[in-house]
Amino acid sequence: MAEFKRSRLARKSDEEITKKTIFLGLMTVVVFLAIMLFGLPLLVKFSIFLGEAKIRGNKDDKEKVLPPRPPRMVLPFEATNTAKININGFAEANVWVELLKNDVSIGKTQVGDTGEFRFGEIELNEGENEFSSIATTDDGGSSEVSKIVKITFDDKAPEFEMLNPKEAELTVDSADFDVIGKSEKGVSVSINGRMAMVDDEGGFKLKIQLNAGKNNVEVVVKDLAGNEQKKKITLTYDF
Repeated sequence: MAEFKRSRLARKSDEEITKKTIFLGLMTVVVFLAIMLFGLPLLVKFSIFLGEAKIRGNKDDKEKVLPPRPPRMVLPFEATNTAKININGFAEANVWVELLKNDVSIGKTQVGDTGEFRFGEIELNEGENEFSSIATTDDGGSSEVSKIVKITFDDKAPEFEMLNPKEAELTVDSADFDVIGKSEKGVSVSINGRMAMVDDEGGFKLKIQLNAGKNNVEVVVKDLAGNEQKKKITLTYDF
């Protein structure tokens, strides 16, 4: 029985080898006839055409899956008291950059070979303005929306009040005096050129040394946009 199985497997293997041999022989005949009918140069050109088509296809696929990177905008400040600003940035060379303010398109420019772009004289709305951008290519490729940058337009001087002293003129009997006041969040305060401590709520305080007689004190409060307000106080040290 075992001998019968081995003999059957051997015949099957021989049949497969015979089929492969016949198939290869037929393929050889087909190639030979094609060369005879169309000539070898035509077959070579056809092979080159197929190769170039494959390369073009791979190139097109690569361009489709690699859109431009999002632009990067640069703003040197978070707030300004100027109604118009310039926005600079960087993107891939020769792409187009579209600028959006509060999600509304306001302009488009082409990036140069250096990768730099610039939008000039951009008008700001009062309060906070949000800017974003998108890079596009001539063949329709588009980037994701860039990171949002924010800038606040504020042209009003910060309000503040003096808590110590409350009067514009005051006579004291001590050389040490605490200048205390209250303003807005985020301001900076200088008193006679020295920076005062300012808390998260805009409260400020600075201890100063008075000379005998009259002392002129100037308090300057400045916000992030560059607006400032001043007050002058006269403190008389009478010992």
